[in-house]
Amino acid sequence: MRAVSGHVGGVYLRSSTPGLLQLAVLSGLPGPLFRPWWRMHVDRPFPVADAHRLGVEIQLADLTETMRRYPQLAAGLPFRFGSVYVPVVGASTAYGVLTVLRPAAWDPTSAPQDRDRLTEAAQGLGAALHELEADGPEVLWDGEPLCVQAPANGASPGHAGRGTPGDGAADLLPEGVFTLDRLGLFSYVNPRAALLLGHPPSELLGRSLWHAVPWLEQPTYEDHLRGALLSRDPVHFQVRRPPAPGEGPGSGERYGDRLSLSVYPGPNGLTFTAVPLGRDAGAAKAASLPGGTALDGQERGDPPFGPLTAPATLADDLAAPAAAANGTEALYPPVFLALALSEAVTARQVSAVVMQELLPAFGGRRLAIYLLQDRHLYLAWESGFPKGFLDPFDGVALDVRLPGVETLTSGRPLFFESMEQLSAAYPGIPLDAEEGARAFLPLIASGRPVGSCILGFDRPRGFSPQERTVLTALAGLIAQALERAQRYDTEAALARGLQAALLPHRLPVHPQVETAGRYLPGTQGMDVGGDWYDVVEAGDGLALVIGDVQGHGVQAAATMGQLRSAVRAFALGGHPPEEVMSGTNRLLIDLDPGQFASCCYIRLDPLTGAARAARAGHPQPLLRHPDGRTEVLDLPGGVVLGVAPDAVYPVVDLRLEPGAVLALYTDGMVERPGTDIDEGVERLRAALSRAATPTRRTGPSLGGTADLLIEEARQATDRPDDIALLLTTRRATHADRP
Repeated sequence: MRAVSGHVGGVYLRSSTPGLLQLAVLSGLPGPLFRPWWRMHVDRPFPVADAHRLGVEIQLADLTETMRRYPQLAAGLPFRFGSVYVPVVGASTAYGVLTVLRPAAWDPTSAPQDRDRLTEAAQGLGAALHELEADGPEVLWDGEPLCVQAPANGASPGHAGRGTPGDGAADLLPEGVFTLDRLGLFSYVNPRAALLLGHPPSELLGRSLWHAVPWLEQPTYEDHLRGALLSRDPVHFQVRRPPAPGEGPGSGERYGDRLSLSVYPGPNGLTFTAVPLGRDAGAAKAASLPGGTALDGQERGDPPFGPLTAPATLADDLAAPAAAANGTEALYPPVFLALALSEAVTARQVSAVVMQELLPAFGGRRLAIYLLQDRHLYLAWESGFPKGFLDPFDGVALDVRLPGVETLTSGRPLFFESMEQLSAAYPGIPLDAEEGARAFLPLIASGRPVGSCILGFDRPRGFSPQERTVLTALAGLIAQALERAQRYDTEAALARGLQAALLPHRLPVHPQVETAGRYLPGTQGMDVGGDWYDVVEAGDGLALVIGDVQGHGVQAAATMGQLRSAVRAFALGGHPPEEVMSGTNRLLIDLDPGQFASCCYIRLDPLTGAARAARAGHPQPLLRHPDGRTEVLDLPGGVVLGVAPDAVYPVVDLRLEPGAVLALYTDGMVERPGTDIDEGVERLRAALSRAATPTRRTGPSLGGTADLLIEEARQATDRPDDIALLLTTRRATHADRP
């Protein structure tokens, strides 16, 4: 870690839950502060997940790059730091990810050497894990992370050990001073700080800040501490101390009900100064001296540490970790779920986000989401339940006494800390497991019932008031996302119907020309777009058309229908290609749908193979010659349709030889996220070149060739755009013979 200028290191490993990584080792940070990042699903848009899933190293130089590439990570940790993520692989087995956080402004010239050191460390770890697995069971991690101290790196300001000259000097300061190491343990407390925190130094040293002073365990305070630890920048904030039992309003004013905390990060930890608000720091006096001597501002009758905070015994404090583990161990920041849900547009995508985000954060293993329709609840998503267990509950009416129904009809979440509790509350209800816990959450958006959500846990567990509040709030976010998804599904169904009605149901049959068209909707967002193809019999020729309207959804499909009708009308009127394009361009501008479109129009003479082509901002066609040689045509073209009313569309003369194949396609066929479009065109060109020449008697049909070309896209689960493909081939005629 030190070798690459890092101040934080960690290792994520596979867990027994498929697709879930668990933080196994954390060095240089207090574990409780980073509990929301202990678990990471491999499909989440985070660098750890990408490094493991893709098997690639990821470097983020600073906050700006993090915000650009991984906005969800930047939203949760909006601090100035850089980070590196290296896959841990042993003998082709991906075990996890090695992570190092370092200052945002490290020397970029050291990047190659740093990369080599980290890669070597990750490879060594992978080899060791593979050797360990070869001699025993599969290497998995399901527990909490092992938090270890980072190697010491010089002295940290204020980290004076007991008995040093600095210790004695800090003891005399009028403001409170205390220090934490990088695991959040007290390493020094001066008398004034002990008074303000409500505990003598002996009860603080060596203990965790959050266990010794539980009233500092607040999300806002913790966010400030995360910023200081990660960015190395000082932070300043105010905290409110709880009153001690028996204190009335204002009774704590003598020492200040609120404190101003300043945090100064160092290489080995944090130094704090604490000053009561409303009092001059220089006038504040130390609490007490050895031997019970009182200082100015403190009455002799006051217990030295008693009146400032509610008394807490050491036993009570030691019980805090267990309470946290059973309650707010993962107070999941709602902003994480809100950001993830903002990218989900279908009910299935919303459910997948809930599975990836919520289950790992709260340690759940089962999820079911039901949606309300016609006063019945229908199963929309399930994960982790025994196969077929939920089938009898699919389509259940709202008058049935079941927890998943009653949580929606009553609007109240239901929490069962054990399966015995669930069985006692609902006698005779079928159970999917003998032990565990369940949470039933109502999904209600703006007062409208949407459905219900079931979270399942493998072991009995409690639900603290904070956890119940957070889960209920998150259920509201899920309900809003599902309601939005239902509106999307309605619009998508309308768009699909419109698209299907507007695309040609069959292409014209010609004795000398064979054509084949294919269309695939996208898999992301509004999957139906404005791509179309057409073949028009116009006089003694054929018009080959392909186009792409900007955008997706009903509007794009409607605009596509208007353009297809316009092109057909111009083609049937015998207009040359340049006039077809110009007329369609002016029509789109007059319609003013707020969209533009690309198009390629080719007028073909079936007898001679002579063709005239015009292009408006559309990808270049491909031409496979009879000998298999395939080229990307270089047709000059004009701007896209709908932009410039006086645009000119030049025409190029071509010839389609017998046995040659002309391929027209939309950009969805060749565009992939993160790759250049030219690479996609080259892949398509190579695939068309490998395809056999389609004939009636031998080789595949033209439709078979179209299916081969589109098969890769058809199998893709992540297809961001829709696709249209039109292939044309010509058979030999007397005019072609010498």
